[in-house]
Order: sequence, then structure tokens, then C-alpha cells
Amino acid sequence: MIRIVTVLLVFLMGEIGSAVFAAEKPLVYAGPDGKLNYTADNRGNRIPDFSRCGYMGGGISIPTLSVRETLKPGQTDSDDTARIQAAIDRVSARKPDASGFRGAVLLKHGLYRVSGTLHIKTSGVVLRGEGQKANGTILLATGKEKRTVIRVRGKTSIEEVEGSRRRIADDYVPWGVKSFSPESTDGLGVGDKVIVYRPSTQNWISDIKMDQIADRSDRKTKQWNAGAYDLRFERTVTAIEGDEITLDAPVVNAMEDKYGGGFVYRYREEGRITQVGVEHLRLVSEYEKGRENEDEDHAWMGVDLDGVSNGWVQNVTFVHFSHGVDLGAMAKFVTVQDCAYLKPVSIITGGRRYPYVINGQYCLIQRCYSQMARHAEATGSRVCGPNVFLDCLAENTHSDTGPHHRWAAGILWDNLRGGRFNAQDRGNWGTGHGWAGAQQVFWNCQTSSICVQQPPTAQNYAIGCTGEIVSGRLSDRTPGHYESHGSHVEPRSLYLQQLRERLGISAVRNVTIVAQRMGTIYHELKEQLAQ
Repeated sequence: MIRIVTVLLVFLMGEIGSAVFAAEKPLVYAGPDGKLNYTADNRGNRIPDFSRCGYMGGGISIPTLSVRETLKPGQTDSDDTARIQAAIDRVSARKPDASGFRGAVLLKHGLYRVSGTLHIKTSGVVLRGEGQKANGTILLATGKEKRTVIRVRGKTSIEEVEGSRRRIADDYVPWGVKSFSPESTDGLGVGDKVIVYRPSTQNWISDIKMDQIADRSDRKTKQWNAGAYDLRFERTVTAIEGDEITLDAPVVNAMEDKYGGGFVYRYREEGRITQVGVEHLRLVSEYEKGRENEDEDHAWMGVDLDGVSNGWVQNVTFVHFSHGVDLGAMAKFVTVQDCAYLKPVSIITGGRRYPYVINGQYCLIQRCYSQMARHAEATGSRVCGPNVFLDCLAENTHSDTGPHHRWAAGILWDNLRGGRFNAQDRGNWGTGHGWAGAQQVFWNCQTSSICVQQPPTAQNYAIGCTGEIVSGRLSDRTPGHYESHGSHVEPRSLYLQQLRERLGISAVRNVTIVAQRMGTIYHELKEQLAQ
């Protein structure tokens, strides 16, 4: 049963486009029918629906592809890169079946030495091992070259359909809504893939003060420029009624006339690969022993996915890498689950130790573990949500979890544990990160400290979280929205409840493990540390 929670802490401070919430009613609560209701602010902004995130748009189990090629470990000290790549290429040359699957390359348990990078460039191909523990399938990344070990990548191009662009007629489109009115719906149809385009105008950048970032003495600070922060949200039209269209997922950034409004247009895409995955492997990077916090001349990233739709990384362990999994800007509907990031090797400073990073759209990272990371779960610059991190655990972190730099929009941080959590104005950190994120929702997170600040024209939320509330790096910024601080709320997971309401309980069972087993999952991941 979903219970109504009391708002313990609400800030009603005025800023440009500030959101004012009713203190007597939580932002998400159960209605008489037991389903979630959402409290909007005075401009109609509300917590978004994140349930479309993940493989195949959420609620679909990751498939098991038939094995088409099987390899066993090679001779001691042999380089296995070429023969693994040849097996991937042979499967890639097969004709796909009706589901778009070509098949899996199975690497039997044992040690494989990889001196280069393995590439998956074709739809319907999976690289699979026989386990992520020390007795499973181990890919040992040899040598001193800083590189990615497994790259899953299509060459994506997105082209606007000429003549399809429509200006949005509404003076203000709130975040969290799925419907709005273009000036005309002519030429738009249900099922059309569209871009919702939100321009970044100079007056918006000036009003949020991102052209006034303080300079650093040790490096050049980059001010934000008009046009460089345009947001392009990929969506699908699900309904058209009169002059209003409805989308499969909500707008996660407000669009307002005085800041250039917004547009919608149809698009064509080429080059994205689909139904691809990496699973049940243990990746280990060679390095110079005794220089764990110094050596950087070794394999750097475990798995990189970009130009991918409907892909996955599951049950993969990364040992001695700087980066674990990176989902690029052209990755969408990707799930990363049940992975572990162990014993990283690098200098402990900027640009290092990112286990799980999202730069794409509609992505889900769940039930993943990390240790000694800097930014255990993070997003990059100008990330277009929705995206979700769910049920992840980070231990012994060196920095914070949250949006890392430059206006990631619409991210849910759901039941994460460990370290510090921030969604704030990072000022001149890096080369001028500034406002790292907007419409960031921290839900039932267990932290040592937390800071959410309210960007002008936007909002950030901490609901049901624990940990000390801190003012952030720039303490004069307006606080964001804190609710039920120190006491978890129902539902336990916002993402899973939203998914259940959209698709039913079977969809939840397809993608997750019940809450009572999460302690077991964490224990199993931590067991790998001793191996």
C-alpha cells in the first residue's frame, strides 16, 4: 500500500521561474485508487514519469540469444584479440532472424588475453562469457595502451524531415507533462518519431548566470554560449487530439516563449544498431603493481556503447579500470544491470574513476556496485532525459554522485546507497561546469550528505533521502525541494511503481528483483572483492 507522506521541508524562495509547492501535500502520493498522483507547482511543473527507461522502453526482459560461435581459452601468453574479433565478425555476417537477432559469441570460462579493442558494429550480436567472478570468463586487457576493451557502436546520423518543424504554441510547457500544442499538427501522425527541440538562447544563459562563471587561476573557464546548450529530446507520438499531441515520455525541461519556446519535428535516423549486448564477463586491466593510485598507462574503459538502441550490459565485472560502462549521447533504451566495478587504478583526480555514466536517453542502470570511485553514478553534459539509476551501491567513494556537469535534464536517482549526493551549481569546477543538472529527482537515497539546489527556470528534488543536508559548493544558491528528509517514503521505488502503473506487475518482474533480495544482491557483488 502506498502511503501519503508528510512534507517536512519545503523552500518557498523566489527565483526566475521558481517552483512553489504546497507544504501540506507531497509531490507524489497515492490517490483513492492506490495509484500515484502528482502535485504540480504554480506553473504546472511536476515530477516526471521515468518508466520508459531501459531496454525496449522498460518492462521487457533482456533476451538470451542463441550461441552461434564458441571459443575456448587460447595458449598461455597468446593474444586472443584477433580470434575473438573474427568470431564476432562471423556472427555479424549472419542473416538476422525475425526478432533482429544474429546470435551470441560464447567465450567458455578461463583466461583470454586482449591487447586491443573488441568491436561490435552490427545489430543482433552479443558477446557472452560464462560468469563475472574469478572462476568465470576473464578478459585480461594486456599492455600499456590507454583504450576501451569492448566497443559497441553504430554510426548514427539524425536528420530533420524537411518541412515538418512546428513551433510549440503554448507560452509555457512545464516539465513532467506529455502533451502540448504545436501551432499545427498537420503532417504529424501517431507513431511518428519526433524531436522535441528546446533552444538555448542568450537571455536564458544570462538569466541563469552561466555567462558569468568565475574564472579560475589555474585553467581557462568556459562560459556557456547560446546555441551550445540546445536540447533535443527523442520522443514518439502516441496520440493526437485536435491541436494537441501526446508523447510516450514527458518533457523534462520547461519551454518558455521568452527563452525561445520550443519546437517539434519528425526525424530520420540511420546507423543505430539494435539488440546488442555484453554479458557474463570479468574484465581485468593489467597495470604496474604498487602504483594503484598512479599508473595510467593501461586499459582505461571496460565497455563503451554509443549509436545503440535497445542494448544491454549485464553481469560484467570491471577490475583495475578507470571507467566501467559509458553510455554515449546516441545510446537509448539501454539497460546496464548487475555489474561490479572493483579496485580501480588511476590518479585520484578529475576525469577518472567513473564506473557508470549516462550521456544518452531512456537508459536504466540498476543493481550495480562500485568501490573507490570518484563519481560512482554520473551523467555528462547536456544529457537529455529521462534516465534512471536504480538500486546501486557505492563504497569508499572519493567524490559525489549526481549530475556531473552542464545541465543534464530529467534524471531519477532511485534508492542509491553510499557517499555524497549533489545536484548543484558546480561553478568553475572543471572548465566551468556550472549548473550540473535540472529536474534531478533523488528518491529514497541513503547518503552521508546531500545537496539539491534550485537552478533558475528549473528545480531539483530530494524525497525520502537520508544524510546531512549541506549547502553545496556555492552556498548562496537557492535550495531545492527537500521532502520527508530522514524518513523513506512509499513507494520504495518511484521507477518501479511508475512502470507497474503503465504496464502491470509482470513488467516489474521482468526487469528487477524484489526489494527483499537487494541485500543479497549487494552481498554477492561484494563477495567478488575477495576473489
